[in-house]
Amino acid sequence: MKNRIIAKYLIETAHPVEKAVAVLAGEQSSGTFVKVPGETAELTEKYGAKVESIEILGESTTPYLNDSKPPKGVAQAIFQKARIEISWNYDNVGANLPTLMATVAGNLFELSQFSGLKLLDIELPQTYKAHYSGPKFSIEGTQKLAGVHQRPIIGTIIKPSVGLSPEQNAEQVKTLIEGGVDFIKDDELMADPPHSPFEKRVQLAMYQINKYADATGKKVMYAFNLSGDLDDMKRRHDIVLKNEGTCIMMSLNWVGISAVHQICQFTQLPVHGHRNGWGMFYRPELMGMSFPVYKKIFSLAGIDHLHTNGLRNKFCESDESVLNSIRACQSEAGGSYKVMPVISSGQWADQAADTYAKVGNADLMYLCGGGITAHPDGIKAGVESIRIAWEEGMKGNQLQDIAHKYPVIQKALAFYGK
Repeated sequence: MKNRIIAKYLIETAHPVEKAVAVLAGEQSSGTFVKVPGETAELTEKYGAKVESIEILGESTTPYLNDSKPPKGVAQAIFQKARIEISWNYDNVGANLPTLMATVAGNLFELSQFSGLKLLDIELPQTYKAHYSGPKFSIEGTQKLAGVHQRPIIGTIIKPSVGLSPEQNAEQVKTLIEGGVDFIKDDELMADPPHSPFEKRVQLAMYQINKYADATGKKVMYAFNLSGDLDDMKRRHDIVLKNEGTCIMMSLNWVGISAVHQICQFTQLPVHGHRNGWGMFYRPELMGMSFPVYKKIFSLAGIDHLHTNGLRNKFCESDESVLNSIRACQSEAGGSYKVMPVISSGQWADQAADTYAKVGNADLMYLCGGGITAHPDGIKAGVESIRIAWEEGMKGNQLQDIAHKYPVIQKALAFYGK
């Protein structure tokens, strides 16, 4: 639909579905709980949200959430599930990401008519892409900057997550880059704490990275975590730039859409988007939002990389959900931009072949924390095990079939496989 914003939801309600959905459409556009002066038929026709479709999925006698209010006088409520589609005039919002989210994901979650409501997807007019330039690097730009093609960018996270001094952090960086990683990042728990001041951490880490680059020609990308207030993030960004850094990172949910957009406009470095806290949006079956919405919003804001979890991860997310997230990152569907999917969370050599087979390409980052740093033969062996697993996996070979050729794979299977 030209120049309309479309949102798709999964809902549950004990009220007549059409009436409940009409309440949602009114609440999120020109209406409220009573008729007000100025709410003319002409205004409602132009600016009121429209119910585009309703698909009933089934019913239950038990609500997903217990705090919804069934219709008055109903002793035994029946809760119906449905997929619905709502649209808004672009002029209600304009090119404004925070107001867009207030429209499609605002007070509607609190409406008493619903015992469950999840935002599944959004489709945006091309006006949004015309206004928001999106990622400056995305997949191809990051690959070029990292000097990595035809395979994943292999990386890791500084571990322990907190507690290391800037000197200890730099020593681990030295070991990692000599071990052959392409990418290193701060843990999301590490920003600018008293025990590891940001500026000193950047100076010492970049000394090791630049020294190695001068000697070998390979410059490892390090995503330093800027997260904080906007002015502090700009100051930290300039510290990274001054020390010839090549990547910055933000905790997207806690920094906020507007701050992310400002930093993305401000910087000439790739922006690594960490989604920590994401579980509260996607984990409930009938509450929150799905990943495609999240990716679309932050790709418009300008991030270049976005975490997706990985296969057989240490969290609760299913492989199917992870694969859908990776595909969403690599797609421009719905009026958004491509971003580099970041495969992480409990990854080691074992998941490489299956990841390649199921994703169908290697246009991604493959980050292993303990999967590299805890290898029994050390960090270099950990990196080597990941690289071999991907090289062989892209040929269709599983670890068990090639382990006899590679001691580092044998050790990985014995250690992580248990």
